[in-house]
Amino acid sequence: MPLFDGSSRDQLRQAYADAWRKHLTGEPITALEAGIIDVIGAHPEYQALIADAEAAKGFEPAAGGVNPFLHMGLHLAVREQVAIDRPPGVLDLHRRLQARYGEPHRAEHVLMEALAETLSEAQRSHRPPDEARYLEIARRSLGSGGP
Repeated sequence: MPLFDGSSRDQLRQAYADAWRKHLTGEPITALEAGIIDVIGAHPEYQALIADAEAAKGFEPAAGGVNPFLHMGLHLAVREQVAIDRPPGVLDLHRRLQARYGEPHRAEHVLMEALAETLSEAQRSHRPPDEARYLEIARRSLGSGGP
């Protein structure tokens, strides 16, 4: 089963739990699992939830709360975009954001916020996500004095 390709919510959450369990037990992992583990490692506040696969499956964020699985999924999406520079220019923008904020995690968060806004706009308008709009939203955080 390819991860993220037609997977159910429970299957995706199980993939996070399985990757984290393999990390904790020293089992061999795939490249995708390594990426998942890296994101979980950057979020200690989610690790107990991820370690409990059954709790993770049934997790529902409180009204207005952060969904840790969506949050981590956006990290993975942004990392993939940066790795392949798609949309074109996102790699350079990530570098500029990293220079502005001093570390890659904050740069990812800026891109994640822009991606979430772009996906929300696409969903509301029943159109594909607008890559140019995505980059435009993220560039706003650089302001006029950005690198």
